[in-house]
Amino acid sequence: MSAIALKAIRKDYGSVNVIKRIDLEIASGEFVVLVGPSGCGKSTLLRMIAGLEEITAGDLVIGGRSVGHLPPAERNIAMVFQDYALYPHMSVEDNMAFGLKMRNADPSAIAEKVKAASAILKLDPFLARLPAQLSGGQRQRVAMGRAIVRDPDAFLFDEPLSNLDAALRVEMRLEIAKLHRRIKATTVYVTHDQVEAMTLADRIVVMNGGNMEQVGAPLDLYHRPQTLFVAKFIGSPTMNTLDCDVVAGGDGHLRLRLPIGEVDVPLPDAPRALERVTLGIRSEDLEVCSSEAAWFTGELSVVERLGSQIFGYIDIGRDRMMTVEFPRTSTVHVGERISVAGRGERVHLFNSSDGRRIN
Repeated sequence: MSAIALKAIRKDYGSVNVIKRIDLEIASGEFVVLVGPSGCGKSTLLRMIAGLEEITAGDLVIGGRSVGHLPPAERNIAMVFQDYALYPHMSVEDNMAFGLKMRNADPSAIAEKVKAASAILKLDPFLARLPAQLSGGQRQRVAMGRAIVRDPDAFLFDEPLSNLDAALRVEMRLEIAKLHRRIKATTVYVTHDQVEAMTLADRIVVMNGGNMEQVGAPLDLYHRPQTLFVAKFIGSPTMNTLDCDVVAGGDGHLRLRLPIGEVDVPLPDAPRALERVTLGIRSEDLEVCSSEAAWFTGELSVVERLGSQIFGYIDIGRDRMMTVEFPRTSTVHVGERISVAGRGERVHLFNSSDGRRIN
């Protein structure tokens, strides 16, 4: 049975429709990440699950109950916010216990649950401290502990790491992954950071303009994006894309005209009527080659040396840059003229008219 089911969920603000129609089932114990650009509707969708936003139409089912009409307190969910939302005058222990006390839970049961959550999150040395005496990462762990003691049907995370510095984000991302593996809680997590999405999620929901653009396992979205939007959004650096004319089709391939020369792309079910497509290729699938074999040639405008990776940005004209991943021992320099090519079987093709993948 699905732990959370969203059935034809829609959200309007007056005459403005911000969530078009969402149909999504989340399995018990699954970690689902909602990701997308600002304004795509991911936080609004999470807040509707939490009960902080009214649902305009559709049905929301949590734990087998229809809860769309219920207030947040009656949905048996726990939410971890971006800004921690801790009570500054209460100790860590009291912050974690407060929700259970408000429900008149048995004091011995409260103490037991707080002790167990504290042990999981390594908060025992800090139980007597106030939030102001904690680091950002420690405060976020307290907020997570407050959610754990509730024993909810689902955990909701609203960009919980965006206020932390880079090192703490990595640390807390590992903590959240270990926590989920240990307690196997159903989790819905909102972020704009695709590294968090790729490393935490069982499934990713890519949102765009109030719609679900694609739903799938992280590597499925990376290797087989179903739309041009997903192809360019998932992956860092973004996928290289270029509009190309179709020179010939049929017989299990398409021949495309590139800035230099032509390339055959294997495509068993190639539509014969195509005249123009958008070619996509990842930076790691391009390699330096001779000018005679090149797909693209241009001046190396920027080089990013990241230690384990080196990325170069080649100006191929027409106000276009192509990103190439070089071997980490590479000695390329800005200003060099570089020729690169890939392999036809590593190319992604999209319909230029609607951005849908050509399978």
